Amino acid sequence: MKPRQYPTAAQQRPTDVYLFATCLVDLFVPQAGLDAVKLLEREGLTVHFPRSQSCCGQPAYSSGNPRQAREVAHAQLGLFDKPWPVIVPSGSCAGMMRHHWPTLFDGDDANAARALELSGRVYELTEFLVRVLNVDFGAYCSSSAAGATGEPAAGRQPDERVVLHTSCGARREMGTRVHGVEAVDALPGVTRVEHERESECCGFGGTFSLKHPDISGAMVADKIASACATGCERLVSADCGCLLNIGHAAAHRGAPLAVEHLASFLWRRTGGEAA
Repeated sequence: MKPRQYPTAAQQRPTDVYLFATCLVDLFVPQAGLDAVKLLEREGLTVHFPRSQSCCGQPAYSSGNPRQAREVAHAQLGLFDKPWPVIVPSGSCAGMMRHHWPTLFDGDDANAARALELSGRVYELTEFLVRVLNVDFGAYCSSSAAGATGEPAAGRQPDERVVLHTSCGARREMGTRVHGVEAVDALPGVTRVEHERESECCGFGGTFSLKHPDISGAMVADKIASACATGCERLVSADCGCLLNIGHAAAHRGAPLAVEHLASFLWRRTGGEAA
């Protein structure tokens, strides 16, 4: 699998992008999608949201049902017809679209070509912000952190220590952990703390958590215990499935661990609304 080639500084910066919000963002964490739009619009981009979009097909695909996954993916192919980047606030869904959509249509030359072309325009949100737009998150913080006297501006957020969770698909398939690390580490007042089980799966795994609840429960318990052992009280991730799993499990156990989508965290820490 060839590494993604990013535009050089001499190449034209995009002016329009599509947002593929994912079904989990749409149904459970809509604020993450809205904050993703705000981050992109702040960079001067026009964000287009095809209203007929639904799911990337990953649940069916990872359950061994390629025909159903192909039907779901096919319903999305015609929604992103302009040659604009397709931004996805989820590493696992972006991975499905970039790496698996083309193979879903083996034997269907017309749709395979469409899927391949589209896959070349798919970016995980943080990857796009860091590698294509070259956003300087620290500059946004600096411009709003101090008043005319040099003292901290009113409403400046307190320092935070956070742990970062990267989904298995985002880490191993998309290679986007590095982009999340760079974005978080660029934020003044934020300390990212690594924990022993950061590289491990949270136990969600789509339908895995439904088929193997005991194993899934043990995995997320390990993840929460390891994160809490750092003393951090917030976990940040760019994948809503993991956030829902970890957040609900932490609340059920009474663990002092809040969760926040990376888009909302970046927006909040760079001058957006408080959590």
